[in-house]
Amino acid sequence: MTRILGIETSCDETSAAVLAGTGDAVTLESLVILSQDVHRVFGGVVPEIASRQHLVALGPVIDRALADAGATLATVDAIAVTHAPGLVGALLVGVAAAKGLAMARGLPLVGVHHMEGHLFATSLEHAAAVPPFTALLVSGGHTLLLDVPAWGEYVHLGATRDDAAGEAFDKAAKLLGLPYPGGRHVEALARDGDPARHRFTRPMLRRDQRPGDDDYYDVSFSGLKTAVLGAVRAAGDALEGEKAHIARGFQDALVETLAAKVARAATAHGRTRVVLGGGVACNRALVAAIERACGDDVTVFAPTPRIATDNAAMIARAGLWRFERGERAGLDLACASALPIPGSRPG
Repeated sequence: MTRILGIETSCDETSAAVLAGTGDAVTLESLVILSQDVHRVFGGVVPEIASRQHLVALGPVIDRALADAGATLATVDAIAVTHAPGLVGALLVGVAAAKGLAMARGLPLVGVHHMEGHLFATSLEHAAAVPPFTALLVSGGHTLLLDVPAWGEYVHLGATRDDAAGEAFDKAAKLLGLPYPGGRHVEALARDGDPARHRFTRPMLRRDQRPGDDDYYDVSFSGLKTAVLGAVRAAGDALEGEKAHIARGFQDALVETLAAKVARAATAHGRTRVVLGGGVACNRALVAAIERACGDDVTVFAPTPRIATDNAAMIARAGLWRFERGERAGLDLACASALPIPGSRPG
């Protein structure tokens, strides 16, 4: 059995976790996530503030994670840390801390790709959420559709060409006067909306699309955001009474588009499992739309909000897999704002 200390600081969550196990048989011994609520004042993440907050919080967060697990650095076998993608200043805080602890204690260091962490995350709560499967990663900064034949083998099928799904939710929420981050507020408001009141075009989704078309799996949400803006302006003084209906129309268009793309991928590759990851993955409307689109022969696995958000448990989980394969990072481990998932290839 291997015990991994995971560290995550890619954006505005400072997180540490301790995970132990072998292969897919793992136990999450602790998970601490400290969210930086200060960014709500600005309506979005301010990179400089995020970095400074990580500097203040990371030490205590690691200490708490170790204490909750009944562990110490002396009982940890390796340290896994997010090194890409993300806000470089924020990533540097976590990577520097991980390097320091690894050097001081003589521990192996494993660099983890943030989005690969999201691929592993759902298996922490659903033991059957393991390859082969179709994966949809949906967060504030990323929207990726992948085929996953095995851990470490990722076939890139599609992605957003502009706004990520989470970013689209945040922008729609801002137009509707809702707090940041906007996803859960739009979802809650949409429950009371009339789905027929504002039926927005499902972006980049046409009946005449065929496998091999360059837009068969890709998505685009910038036009949908513009449609919401138009509806808000058209409502004028009556906006308050229209908010729920606009939210419903926006959410339906976004989740039904994603669901159709996922169903295409699952069918094309013969997958009977779909795994969701990222902050938007716990949106119940999205999960329900994918279940409808894929049918009864496909099982859809979605994480809870705690595991869907950026967290160190998923980094430890992906780190364990790479550690068991013999991968080690040196003290020259670099951070990057953008980087392909290791093992990924075009579909």
